[in-house]
Amino acid sequence: MSTRGHGPSSHLAARPEDDMERMEQRPTRKLRKLIPMFAPYKWRALTTILLMLVVTATGLAGPALAQVAIDHGIGDSNSGVLVLTVVLFVAAGLIGVVAGYWQTYLSAWVGERVLLDLRTRVFNHMMRLELGYHERVPTGRSVSRLTSDIEALEGLVSDGFTSLVVNGLTFVGVVVILFAYDWQLALLAFTVFPLLAAGTAVFRVTSARAYRRTRERVAEVLSVLQETLSGMRVVQGFGRQDHARSTFREANDAYREANMATIRLSGVYFPGIELLSGVGLAVILWFGSNRVLDGDLSIGVMVAFIGYMSSFFDPIQQLSQLYSTFQSAMAALEKILGVLETEPELADTPDAVALPSIRGDVDLEGVSFGYRPDRPVLHDLSLTIPAGTTAALVGSTGAGKSTLAKLIARFYDPQGGVVRIDGTDLRAVTQASLRSQLAIVPQEGHLFAGTLRENLAFGAPHATDEELLSALRAVGGDDMLDALPDGLDSTVNERGGGLSAGQRQLVSFARALAAQPRLLILDEATSSVDVQTEARIEHAMQAILPGRTAVLIAHRLSTIRRADMIVVLDHGRILERGSHDEL
Repeated sequence: MSTRGHGPSSHLAARPEDDMERMEQRPTRKLRKLIPMFAPYKWRALTTILLMLVVTATGLAGPALAQVAIDHGIGDSNSGVLVLTVVLFVAAGLIGVVAGYWQTYLSAWVGERVLLDLRTRVFNHMMRLELGYHERVPTGRSVSRLTSDIEALEGLVSDGFTSLVVNGLTFVGVVVILFAYDWQLALLAFTVFPLLAAGTAVFRVTSARAYRRTRERVAEVLSVLQETLSGMRVVQGFGRQDHARSTFREANDAYREANMATIRLSGVYFPGIELLSGVGLAVILWFGSNRVLDGDLSIGVMVAFIGYMSSFFDPIQQLSQLYSTFQSAMAALEKILGVLETEPELADTPDAVALPSIRGDVDLEGVSFGYRPDRPVLHDLSLTIPAGTTAALVGSTGAGKSTLAKLIARFYDPQGGVVRIDGTDLRAVTQASLRSQLAIVPQEGHLFAGTLRENLAFGAPHATDEELLSALRAVGGDDMLDALPDGLDSTVNERGGGLSAGQRQLVSFARALAAQPRLLILDEATSSVDVQTEARIEHAMQAILPGRTAVLIAHRLSTIRRADMIVVLDHGRILERGSHDEL
């Protein structure tokens, strides 16, 4: 049986930044992770590469045809050669246009599907990660991985790869042709190459750091934005709009500064390429013209040489610009792989079995746990809740009530001791089989954008309308149904917008009831509703709780006194336990 997460090296103390630092040292490894995602589309990808060869060949044909026309058409007064070169010019142009269209279409087709697959893969992996990961990592950062980071990859996957192949082939083709025409002029053209290589090396190192900082800053902007918007009620309630504006402005300023750093680098590097290009052409023009005057070089070759020199520096400029895209994409891919390579600490063991239908006996034996190994929350805690019993957990804030409930639901594994249901260690069963038999009603019921029906059936996808309506009526939702003209088809906005706090909580209770759980966890479930709604829920609980094991986290006496067992917690230890009358 796996014991990951039980010792001092638990993932709870790990920092996502540590993964990032390790990954920065292995850039080629990132691309090796991305390339296999093209495999499902290999035939279209290969066709795209063949079309790139055609596009490159037609692009390189121009100066060579011009040389033939000048030297053998005009120079030899041969109109037939002129006609042939004109026809070939037109044919090369038409072929290039057709091949370019299909190459652009297919490369975009493949790229978009690879990005779709990657986005889906990241989202699916996030669904596999334990609750602890999502509580540890800011929501805005996770949103950034699925949005801005994927978008940063688009420039590389869709257009960047095409640019890399076409410009790379063009560069190699030009070098070969230049040496074939005149090796001396070719060597002169390459006198600027050492400066170009040195400048590119410096740009590569500095821009890599700059683009990595840019990706980090944009994630911070999204994190601040998400946190502020989701907490708008608190922001406005305390009149802290100015503080929110200031925080958002600081995050934006940090992102702007990081972005400006990349712009300054590009502002120095790319004009430098233009300067070297001009110097190279000037050298060729001077020495080439003198050789033409001396009769050592034909005018056609000189014209072709200048044309190919432009084609020589253009790919370098394009590849240099692509390097900026590459750095931005690699920084984004680094963050994405950081998510994909985060192993779920609560993954089912290979020998995990499905939990059979449970009676509901809950047993915690010698349980110790802390979100960080150096800060324990529960200390050697033992507790038995018989099947069908309602146990209320009470205690001050930070006593460990919610943590204990999370262990029962196996959102975390204890670092010491064991949690059992019906005598079975929860680590020996599949999470899906456990969660299918329990339901949780949190303090603030989270509803999803959609219809009332979809929210009620979230834990019971195959429930009929009659079953959903019965569950809603059982928790006292009759008045709510009467107030919604569209009934189950009523629209529910994001996070339950359009419904009152009491209505949202009623839907949460009904959703839990519709799932027909054997184990029910209520985490301050009535603390955010009004007295009238609470009375309805309290009345409904008399029908809901019998026959089920229930764990209530509550402060209100009206909720606690209905429990069969009250457990008083203090600093992660049980102080007292017993019935309401006994305590």
